[in-house]
Amino acid sequence: MPDFSELSDFLRSRRAALTPEEIGLPQLAERRRVPGLRREEVALAAGLSVTHYTRLEQGRVHQVSDSVLRAIARTLRLTPDESGHLMDLARPEAITSRRAQTPRTSGAAPGVRQLIDTFTDTPALVLDRRNDIVAWNAMGHLLLGMHLPFDAPGHPDRRPNLTRMLFLDEHNRDLYPRWHEEAQLAVASLRLVAGRHPHDKQLAELIGELTMKSEEFAQRWARHPVRTCVAGTKEIDHPLVGSMELSFQSLLLPEAAGQRVIAYTARPGSSSDAALRLLASTLRVPDTSVPTTLD
Repeated sequence: MPDFSELSDFLRSRRAALTPEEIGLPQLAERRRVPGLRREEVALAAGLSVTHYTRLEQGRVHQVSDSVLRAIARTLRLTPDESGHLMDLARPEAITSRRAQTPRTSGAAPGVRQLIDTFTDTPALVLDRRNDIVAWNAMGHLLLGMHLPFDAPGHPDRRPNLTRMLFLDEHNRDLYPRWHEEAQLAVASLRLVAGRHPHDKQLAELIGELTMKSEEFAQRWARHPVRTCVAGTKEIDHPLVGSMELSFQSLLLPEAAGQRVIAYTARPGSSSDAALRLLASTLRVPDTSVPTTLD
């Protein structure tokens, strides 16, 4: 039997964040014992029976129609990402069946590694769905993991993970002046992935490790944030070249079981562009050795 505790926790967290007025219900005069909406208020606004909604939130309903889930999503003011997450949590067996044939790979394909190596001035990484770094080019290593061995992504037993680095690696944490924003986004993105892959043992182990070792992660995880992140900007304070504002873009690799390429760029002509070029120049130190001459 699927574990519906995640669904229950998610629904409770979302109704706790709303008031009756926000969903068009009158605020009653009596004192409320719990914050947010009551179950009966969610059911009323969604057009459901209190019994049906209560059973759903308690994980005792295993067949839920699209119309019911859409009504709940509208009532709880869910974002598109949160609505998709609700669908995933409510139907874990459907996730398993439609992803059962997805191939699994332990590393980046040679052609993908060759591709990112051509980005000589652009930091690029290949991540799997758990945010394990399965490959990086020289600039990607220099930008985010210069304190780690360059060949680490090629070894599954010591492969870097961006989320683990963010919360548990002081070198990486110090890169982000807006660390709290980065942390919130990382947890929200991981929540979305966990909902889509409820039977991923390695993902569950990563979440367990972070929950045990980082109180900051555990607190954010308990709030059930959900958000996808495929593009945006990051502020990075690099120890070699200083502050940079970089745009990032993710490109999904359809044949690689959820792997994606992430590349970082700066606005042409900006100070960040100059800093990124300066960083790239450190990879091209001229050879000053005296050439050997033949008699």
